[in-house]
Amino acid sequence: MRINYPKKSLGQHFLRDQNICHKIVRSLDIDSKDTLLEIGPGQGALTKIVFSYDFHRIIAFEKDKKLVFSLKQEFPNLDLVNIDALKFRWEKLNSISCLKLFGNLPYNVASPLLWDILSSVFSYKKAVFMVQKEVGERIIAKPGTKTYGALSVWLQSFACPKLLFHVSPNVFYPPPKVWSSVLCFTPREDAPIELKSKLSKVVKIFFQHRRKQVQKILKSYFNKNNINIENFDLKQRPEDFSPELFWLLTREICFRDKRG
Repeated sequence: MRINYPKKSLGQHFLRDQNICHKIVRSLDIDSKDTLLEIGPGQGALTKIVFSYDFHRIIAFEKDKKLVFSLKQEFPNLDLVNIDALKFRWEKLNSISCLKLFGNLPYNVASPLLWDILSSVFSYKKAVFMVQKEVGERIIAKPGTKTYGALSVWLQSFACPKLLFHVSPNVFYPPPKVWSSVLCFTPREDAPIELKSKLSKVVKIFFQHRRKQVQKILKSYFNKNNINIENFDLKQRPEDFSPELFWLLTREICFRDKRG
């Protein structure tokens, strides 16, 4: 592969450490029936290792045209798509069985990418992504903690995230200023798919006012009074509500909207 220098505008930090690469790929538990989708293969550090496994098909989304050219030369059997992953309609993947997703996600787009992917793709078996450590902490955060927020509620509503390990800046070129984390995701069987549109709005509004009482936010932004759900303390703040409580709250808001 010819030399491609990382582009700061795309948030590129190329993974160099083979031990870390192998560790990430092993965590996918690749099977011969799997269709693999890599997001942002970069210089192909993970891709090269994946090709040593037996799988059904591999697809890669890469935005950088220069990298696409190099990747096509080195991996002729890679189904490579030159696309900005932020613009892809992820629900298109639901027709693919035995799907596994992975990638070293650019720091500047990791949160919106995961927000879209994990709430749109339900056919995948497993996803393994590397993100900025701070983002990883927010994703797995529990209610009542400082890092718990809209991203936590949203992703935990559609997937079960698990921290696998942390990664030092020294294994990248150029080295970022922060540590990274590798997380594994599996889909939730009870994900509130039917609430997706309304839940997104509810979660975003509530965490814009995370220190206010829930009942005050309901009154100010949803024109809802006297909502009463069993074991539901509306004097609590959004940061104290579990994802499941947000589902209940969203269903109640939808129910009252229909009643007028």
